[in-house]
Amino acid sequence: MNAGRFFRRLGLDTQYVLVGFPLGLIAVVLSMALFWAGVGLAVVWVGVPLLAVTFFAMRGLAIMERARVGPVLGHRLPHVAYKRATGGGFWRRAVTPLTDGQSWLDLLHAMFRFIPATIAFSVVLTWWTVAIAGLATPLYDWAITNSPDSHGLPYLLGLGDSIAMRWAFNIAIGLFFALTLYPVVRGMALLNTAFAQLLLSRFGELREQVAQAELARDTARAQKDAAVSAEAVALRRLERDIHDGPQQRLIRLAMDLGRAEQQFAQDPEAARATVTEALTQTRETLDELRALSRGIAPPILVDRGLTAALTAVAGRCTVPVELVAPGIERLDPAVESAAYFVVAESLTNVAKHSQATAARVTVRQSAGRLLIEILDDGVGGAAIDKGHGLAGLEDRVRAAGGEFDVFSAAGEGTAIRVALPV
Repeated sequence: MNAGRFFRRLGLDTQYVLVGFPLGLIAVVLSMALFWAGVGLAVVWVGVPLLAVTFFAMRGLAIMERARVGPVLGHRLPHVAYKRATGGGFWRRAVTPLTDGQSWLDLLHAMFRFIPATIAFSVVLTWWTVAIAGLATPLYDWAITNSPDSHGLPYLLGLGDSIAMRWAFNIAIGLFFALTLYPVVRGMALLNTAFAQLLLSRFGELREQVAQAELARDTARAQKDAAVSAEAVALRRLERDIHDGPQQRLIRLAMDLGRAEQQFAQDPEAARATVTEALTQTRETLDELRALSRGIAPPILVDRGLTAALTAVAGRCTVPVELVAPGIERLDPAVESAAYFVVAESLTNVAKHSQATAARVTVRQSAGRLLIEILDDGVGGAAIDKGHGLAGLEDRVRAAGGEFDVFSAAGEGTAIRVALPV
């Protein structure tokens, strides 16, 4: 530690301790007087507003102390969220601080902070006084009366009573206190900050951790619900597509083959034509099944990665699509699958509903996220309605822990922006 930083730290710690003593006295007098007056008058309801004033005053002192602790520790104490009144009404606002745990801790800190403040003030003042007085002995020794009846501490210890001995003894004591001044002052400052941290921030940090844990739990629950919803939507869509497509073709194929079997005996040419038509139906059914399989697990996505799969999707779209996906490396399969289906479903919606003449898909990685943007110049007006395609896409993205936003003003096209964690 260089000299400038050393003296700055010593000055900050000394100032913190010395100023803390009068502030502690003010806090204990104010808190005791207001609190017990409020308790005594609570039976006639006059004390309730007085208690509310007490807690707000203690909150102000606590905020001041958190600000004072910051320079000593080298970092600001975290902001504490106090309980707020829900709804209006004077009495509700007056009673709310009485039900807030941090408000009570602020009160306890104000009542008892004078104990560590007094100890620290006494020690620091003593150390500074002895250090300065001992080292400055030659400057003021001329003012000491050297009468035969006045003997210093060296004389009482049997070390003699000469001026040189008195100077040496006092300077030695001053030097000891000066050399130990920094650790002593620092220790007393940290004693006060530890007491302040214990009551003014630890509870708030614990409450913040609990709030974050609850938020994480709610997020996980929302992701689970979104995953279940997305899976249900996907299964219903697959069932509908199979029912409307391959299933109907297979029924017709069975009927055609049954008719051909009856025609073989009487009209072989008609039977041959029926079989040819059945073969055509078989090929079309296979094509539809391949298309459905691409929607479930496209092989190109597994084999060649997201960029190749998106290139294939963009190429199949009936609306011209510009794909911008520079340097996308292989990602977690769940992320690649979510990104693929977002783009595929969005381009399907563009082709079916947007009346667009062009679309643009941008995919890039940034700050640990995969950012996807699908733009079109269509009629706009798209919205996330429950049971519709965009709602299913949102559920799929939420299930992957991502964010899904749609901007689609009427007549201004549609912009879908997705951020997936990678």
